[in-house]
Amino acid sequence: MRNIVHKVDFCVVGGGMAGLCAAIAAARHGATVVLMQDRPVLGGNASSEIRMWICGARGKNNRETGILEEIILENYYRNPQKNYYIWDSVLYEKVRFEKNITLLLNCTCTLLEMNGNRIKSVKGWQMTTQTWHTVEAKIFADCSGDSILAPLSGAEFRIGRESQDEFNESIAPVEADNKTMGMSCLIQARETPYPQPFIPPTWAYDYPNEDDIPHELRNHDVRKTNFWWIELGGDQDSIHDTEAIRDELLKIAFGVWDHIKNHGDHGAENWTLEWIGFLPGKRESRRYIGDYILTQNDILSEGRFDDIVAYGGWPMDDHHPSGFRYPGPPTTFHPTPSPFGIPYRCLYSRNIENLMFAGRNISATHAALSATRVMGTCAIIGQAVGTAAAIAIRDGLTPRGVYQQKIRELQQTLMEDDCYLPWHKRNIPELTKKAKLTASEGDPEPLRNGIDRPVDNEDNGWIGNIGAWVQYEFDKPERIQELRFVFDSDLNRSVPNMPCNYPLNDEPFRVPSTLVKKFSIEIQNESGDWCTIKRIENNYQRLVRLRIDVRTKAVRFIPEATWGVDKVHVFAWDVR
Repeated sequence: MRNIVHKVDFCVVGGGMAGLCAAIAAARHGATVVLMQDRPVLGGNASSEIRMWICGARGKNNRETGILEEIILENYYRNPQKNYYIWDSVLYEKVRFEKNITLLLNCTCTLLEMNGNRIKSVKGWQMTTQTWHTVEAKIFADCSGDSILAPLSGAEFRIGRESQDEFNESIAPVEADNKTMGMSCLIQARETPYPQPFIPPTWAYDYPNEDDIPHELRNHDVRKTNFWWIELGGDQDSIHDTEAIRDELLKIAFGVWDHIKNHGDHGAENWTLEWIGFLPGKRESRRYIGDYILTQNDILSEGRFDDIVAYGGWPMDDHHPSGFRYPGPPTTFHPTPSPFGIPYRCLYSRNIENLMFAGRNISATHAALSATRVMGTCAIIGQAVGTAAAIAIRDGLTPRGVYQQKIRELQQTLMEDDCYLPWHKRNIPELTKKAKLTASEGDPEPLRNGIDRPVDNEDNGWIGNIGAWVQYEFDKPERIQELRFVFDSDLNRSVPNMPCNYPLNDEPFRVPSTLVKKFSIEIQNESGDWCTIKRIENNYQRLVRLRIDVRTKAVRFIPEATWGVDKVHVFAWDVR
């Protein structure tokens, strides 16, 4: 068999939203990267193989941005009909065509070589090419969900629920156990103009009566549910029993659809089974132990850590281990503040020197995991890990060394890349700070206040009419090489990244109407006249960086169109 050796700076194992964002972030900051993914598509639980929508922080203006927002906005633009395979292609191209990334799909990590307390290399089998891929790297990130590098490397980890006494967590069980949240095989349905029959397979479970379905799950509105409650496995081994659990989930899933179609009136006469997942979506298995373990009480106190690099805002959504077979509520939503901070020390191994992790396997208790495990949160954790890895590689540091020496740089780099960090301000470039800032209307000063979204009662943006202008003026001609904008992508929109079901005449995806679509950049020449040096005709992104190279005493931004609204809303404009 062939064996290909890759020598890179950073190796990411696992191509879900966390691993994908980690790989892209590291590559964009100069690291050479291998992303090893054991599936044919990227996205993990968000991919076409599982089809869970991306959830994150609740509350006004708390939507996650950065690489995740870039990807979702790309999907809105390219995928109006909400086709899951186009969504897969968006995720694929973001990695496959990113400079510095080597993508290994269908490649399962099976072996690992250590050098003392450092990982030297990992080895994966790519079934499609019958090739072994060995990846030697300076830093490794386990974003595999099930934390495959933990048993291979000897990294410390936990499985199950802590006792109440260990961390003084009120929602933990009295006694510790190995139970987890379960996994689900989801269903997607499509509405048609005419009746659709359904004949269940003979091996599906039969649920002829409403009482046969757990009582909390009887409101089967096929327009609104993705059937997350078809869940099992929390009281079994959430890794080694996956195949057996999947078999049971399929029997339940087909039986539930049979119940909806053939037993009682559930308003589903014209609905057909569009898709059913044969790959379970997991919620919990191994969790690494880092330099800090995030707890329920950290979350309830808002997580105001000095080393915050990401945030959450989902409730502690603690699913019962028995899932579908539990007669009571399938989950308990314990309230949390939104946002709450997540510290960098939860993202690297306590005992393996060059191992990081992102996703549902970070260093957290079971209780805290129930709030941090959703994919919006996992994605921004992944971007933090990839950015930290690039800094560590550049400066010859370990992940812990970044915490000790470069945590402020890491935080500032994340905010520069449009990752919101609650209670922090982004540093403004010197050229931006010293310039005279004026506008034809409205107050432009919030454009350089270091906060790139509304927070509490402060808008932190400039609002003007189409055709208005904002201008930076300098005491003497200055060389400008980059312009950075943050536009309004409607952080309070209710539209998910992908749908759970397909009603008839469903509204297509659209680019948020608040985004600036068309704008121009003008500079003042030596004669005092204004000339256009750049015109963008079809922008659909929130974070926009423009490379230019001009010397001028003044530069103007002129918005010329949005995607629908009358007013222009901009949160940041930097010149450097």
